[in-house]
Amino acid sequence: MKIAIVGTGYVGLVTGTCFSDTGVNVTCIDIDQKKVDNLKKGIIPIYEPGLETMLKKNVEKGRLDFSTSLKESIQDAEVVFIAVGTPPDEDGSADLTHVLNVAREIGKHMDHYLVVVTKSTVPIGTSKKVKAAIQDELEKRGVELDFDVASNPEFLKEGNAIDDFLRPDRIVVGTESEKARKVIEKLYKPFLLNGHPILFMDIPSAELTKYAANSMLATKISFMNDIANLCELVGADIAMVRKGIGSDSRIGNKFIYAGIGYGGSCFPKDVKAIIKTAEDYNYSLRLLKAVEAINEDQKSVMYTKIKQHFGSNLAGKTFAIWGLSFKPNTDDMREAPSLVIINHLVKAGAKVKAYDPVAMEEAKRILGDKIEYGKDPYDVLIDADAMLMVTEWPEFRMPNLTVMEKLMKNKVIFDGRNIYDTEEMAEAGFTYYSIGRSDVKPE
Repeated sequence: MKIAIVGTGYVGLVTGTCFSDTGVNVTCIDIDQKKVDNLKKGIIPIYEPGLETMLKKNVEKGRLDFSTSLKESIQDAEVVFIAVGTPPDEDGSADLTHVLNVAREIGKHMDHYLVVVTKSTVPIGTSKKVKAAIQDELEKRGVELDFDVASNPEFLKEGNAIDDFLRPDRIVVGTESEKARKVIEKLYKPFLLNGHPILFMDIPSAELTKYAANSMLATKISFMNDIANLCELVGADIAMVRKGIGSDSRIGNKFIYAGIGYGGSCFPKDVKAIIKTAEDYNYSLRLLKAVEAINEDQKSVMYTKIKQHFGSNLAGKTFAIWGLSFKPNTDDMREAPSLVIINHLVKAGAKVKAYDPVAMEEAKRILGDKIEYGKDPYDVLIDADAMLMVTEWPEFRMPNLTVMEKLMKNKVIFDGRNIYDTEEMAEAGFTYYSIGRSDVKPE
């Protein structure tokens, strides 16, 4: 079976590589010639554990190829996935420019039956627009060809995308054609053999499922952050509250960790998009508007704690930041809380030194010389007035507090992810601030 995937971003690259690993012949298409050349050499533009090794293996075996030509790549393909970006417009809606441009290109060049699948996260009703764009191009050519459009949203977690794709909780497919359904069942057969469910539904329901899932997870995070802020006011411990409610099977223990807000490419964009979709139908998603507002406020909670400790005048202070990506195991800094914190500090006249295991180059691209970059976690601690734990990378979980004490100007830690033990910090003599727990202030 041969398929084509248009777009070699996060979703397209993971999807293409994982399908090729099951024996499917895959061509991934991108307009960037340099990017395509690098991918053919096994050089990938993103950090995702296990992806580079799997990609190189399947390129070598001839099951995975990369091209800039959509026309050539779809000649004998059965399925074409659209996996290009849908960045948010100023009003929060998803920009479908790239998706519809691809649809038009497919209409210009297809010469046989195709199943065209939207893999990008797209608003409800996009598949109709994709179908209309393809049909319009066929009519311009004076050609009558049968084709189907389907929706197959991705549910990949950055940092765990390979496992999520190969061992999915569920595969969601929206289609209005039995013919398309059989083609997609054939493509996903290796996954069905392992007992992973494939859920067929109408297209609008499939499109909405993606937004609803991410919005629910975002809601859990913002809810816990709201409760964490209340914990600090009433003297409760969010860690204990989390255990208490997480043991309820109706709630579960996932996505209920307090912190400094969610970021990344999915939650912020998808919450904005579903809010905008509702507004287009004259409906207000009041709960999700609150979720979004809480999250934006939460990104500044650490800065508020810093000002409470040091005072409003931060000029001349030096802050060491551990972690820049929006979460561990990725170099993605889109909507990362670190950016909000850094901008606050720099604007206040403070000096910022930062380290991240994989996101340093991305940080330099975004922040330039606004901050300094360290060669390791302890390098940035030299003469620091405080350390800010922003991203909970595994290598940060057991710091050498004795070394930290010797390097830092002040023994102060702001933990935005609650990964350190308050008693241990107290015993080591550190002033320690976390989220939703009692502060540690040695006498």
